[in-house]
Amino acid sequence: MSEQKTKLFMNYYLSKLMTYHEVHRMHREGISIRRISEHLGLNWRTVKKLLSKDDRSYQKELEAPPSKKKLLDPYRDFVKEKLSLYNDTSAAQMHDWLREHYPDFPQVSPKTVFNFVQDIRAEFNYHTTPILDNCINV
Repeated sequence: MSEQKTKLFMNYYLSKLMTYHEVHRMHREGISIRRISEHLGLNWRTVKKLLSKDDRSYQKELEAPPSKKKLLDPYRDFVKEKLSLYNDTSAAQMHDWLREHYPDFPQVSPKTVFNFVQDIRAEFNYHTTPILDNCINV
């Protein structure tokens, strides 16, 4: 996992853990589920779900790897191969190539392809070279 992804994961993890403890603290103080949800901007069902879990089970749940599959996962090898050959490929170009090579490619937003390409770039350290316009060497 890249350093950037590790930081994002840790921020996500800590945020979830802090919310969990805040919900439990407020509930111990006698604050109603409705008030907790309003104060923290959570759905009341989420508050109930957090209150139903103990510390250990919630921490295990957070540490478990996400099981959600990405819609574009079947095209991962293709994108990885193209990025290894053409590092500066834009997400728009990748989207075009995917549609050309796979007639069954799903109708997805360009932002979905962009996010997918960015994830693969981060995972395999494929960095683009910055374009320097109007740069004068002195």
